[in-house]
Amino acid sequence: MTRFARWTALGAAAALLVTGCGGGESGGGGDGKRSTADARASAASTGSAATTGAPVAPPASLTGQKLEWGRCKDTPDAAAPDGDWQCATLRTPLDWSKPDGDTIGIALVRARSRASGGDRVGSLLFNFGGPGGSGVSALPAFGSTFSSLRERYDLVSWDPRSVGASEGVRCRSDKDIQAAESLDSTPDTPAEERAFFQDATDFGKGCAKAAGRLVAHASTTDTARDMDLMRQVLGDRQLHYFGISYGTELGGVYAHLFPKNVGRLILDAVVDPSADAVGHAQNQARGFQRALDDYLKSTGEDPQKGSREIADLLDRLDARPLPTSGGRKLTQTLALTGIVLPLYSEQSWPNLTRALAAAKDGDGTELLALADGYNDRDSSGHYGTSAHSQRVISCLDDKQRPTPEATRRQLAEFEKISTVFGDFLGWDTAGWCHDWPVAGQYDTPEVSAAGAAPILLVGNTGDPATPYEGARKMADELGKRVGVLLTWKGEGHGAYRSGSSCVHSTVDAYLLKGTVPEDGKVCS
Repeated sequence: MTRFARWTALGAAAALLVTGCGGGESGGGGDGKRSTADARASAASTGSAATTGAPVAPPASLTGQKLEWGRCKDTPDAAAPDGDWQCATLRTPLDWSKPDGDTIGIALVRARSRASGGDRVGSLLFNFGGPGGSGVSALPAFGSTFSSLRERYDLVSWDPRSVGASEGVRCRSDKDIQAAESLDSTPDTPAEERAFFQDATDFGKGCAKAAGRLVAHASTTDTARDMDLMRQVLGDRQLHYFGISYGTELGGVYAHLFPKNVGRLILDAVVDPSADAVGHAQNQARGFQRALDDYLKSTGEDPQKGSREIADLLDRLDARPLPTSGGRKLTQTLALTGIVLPLYSEQSWPNLTRALAAAKDGDGTELLALADGYNDRDSSGHYGTSAHSQRVISCLDDKQRPTPEATRRQLAEFEKISTVFGDFLGWDTAGWCHDWPVAGQYDTPEVSAAGAAPILLVGNTGDPATPYEGARKMADELGKRVGVLLTWKGEGHGAYRSGSSCVHSTVDAYLLKGTVPEDGKVCS
């Protein structure tokens, strides 16, 4: 089962631009051969890595480790013109409740600062979202966007545990992924519903087998603790950080665990920390419907009428998928995924116009190409693993597991929120972590950070994946005089890379000069 719009998704259009670095995909954490029953037993006996209470101090053997930086593999150097990108591996505890126990490798990438001496602030860590996005791939791909920040920082990112070169997890084969695309993600019959939930069970079993012990130790809290170890090993007194989308939740969790270690933190495309799994899905239904309405207005269409026509198209595809030039069929779920992708960026709206027009004429080729871009499928039929890692991480985080019965009861509310996206996201809340081998940790993450330095939050009023309202909620939960909100009145997922000179200059002034803007500043 492919989840088309996880609420913390990395700006999906970017997925086509990035390539791997370092060791590439591994076969998974641990021994890679553990059964689902073994994984359940491990989770029951050890829990996930210490998720509450005071942060666990790592041993000196880890805080004092020396990183062996070397040339990366398959990483573009254009963004670091005066030096190659460098990669290294950080050793961190598998289980943070046992910091002296087994360790795993975390893949890092960096571009050194142009500054010298006192002009250099330190390292600036980046998380581009997901969960499950590869920072080792994304930072070099987007390095030119952040080149101004190299004036005072080493730019650093990493593949979080279970992602890419950091014990990356592949839960099923390409053949099985493609077969699952034919399943109905909005089941209409008992048989379709059984197939929907059986697929979720099978995916969880595949993840447990691939991840081994790591399936119980890949949470957001685990990664936040990895970040503080990175801070120490990189030699920084405080953590400076740029989190986007899911990266904003990660930044909030870090600030809660380590408020005194917070340096200059930017959170862009902010997740609502007060929403549980169902609340996030409803927020995202609102966000994508809002973005679709704005798109339809830009084409001169009435949003209500245009949304109804798109919903009717999806209904027809449920019964009769469209042919494509490559021989595959455009199903209802793939079509919806293809519609989602261009809503992440206003610059991609013309692609949606062309794809919808072709689909209405009976050709699903262009919508399928958009769906493949979102699903990280290349022309040879090979799928990336970000969706696998995303599920491992988010299902370890999310305690809420709606039953099929509860999902049916709430479908009407989802459909009221969005005629196009509601039904899909409603069913998704039940299927995503159904029968998962490890219990979730929390309903909502704890992000209160009393005593932390001011954290700059950037909210975009037209953001489809992380709706604007979440930025104010995050500011409130971080605490008084900690969360500082900057609003951009724009479209797309995230604001810093939007082309807004106001957003760009405000963020750069905060990071490069320590200038905190007035809370509530608006960029239009």
